[in-house]
Amino acid sequence: MNNTPRYTLHKADSRGHANHGWLNSYHSFSFGGYYHPERIHFGALRVLNDDTVAAGMGFSTHPHDNMEIISIPTFGDLRHRDNTGNDAIIKQGDIQVMSAGTGIAHSEMNANRDKEVRFFQIWIFPNQKNVTPRYDQYSMDLAKLHNNLAQVLSPNADDEGVWIHQDAWFHLGHLDAGFSAHYQLKQAGNGVYAFVIEGDVTINGHALNRRDGLGIENVDSLDILADSHAQLLLMEVPMQ
Repeated sequence: MNNTPRYTLHKADSRGHANHGWLNSYHSFSFGGYYHPERIHFGALRVLNDDTVAAGMGFSTHPHDNMEIISIPTFGDLRHRDNTGNDAIIKQGDIQVMSAGTGIAHSEMNANRDKEVRFFQIWIFPNQKNVTPRYDQYSMDLAKLHNNLAQVLSPNADDEGVWIHQDAWFHLGHLDAGFSAHYQLKQAGNGVYAFVIEGDVTINGHALNRRDGLGIENVDSLDILADSHAQLLLMEVPMQ
């Protein structure tokens, strides 16, 4: 078994791109009409889409099954409706999770008619199939993100943030220039996909810029330096 640290850099301008007018979407992994044989998934991380939806527009009702789906808005408001009776607004500072399980149909619409909504849509393969569909959302304490890697997702319902059916942990930080942090992986055999939302960051000596992604395997920890004011999302996921 090769335990040599492995780093896979996905520069922002190498992502797939689809502009449908009402939807402008960048794909870190193969999705829709974008296919890259070396970018199907990173371990249990299947989809990382960087979506901008025009005012009053959105994704009409469509089905999912056996996937953990996470949405993180960065601007504007997103309205979620599904066939289990959930009707909710998620906004900047919120994180939403939906376990599709045996099957769920939902819509995601821009809740405003006067401004766009921007959000990340993330899909994680579950560690259990055909679970009962569920929905949850969580409002992050933005003050806790300042110069900190705050946990916003885990496998445990009693932990901080939302939970999913997978041994995955997400951490989010808003870091001042010059701030350094150390991240210890939670589970042996996991990898981390680091995504720079804003700014410039160096992770284990690898320089990253806005919207770059870095897949990191066969390491126990990360040393992180904010080279400018930065927003960073760490997604720790099983690699098998």
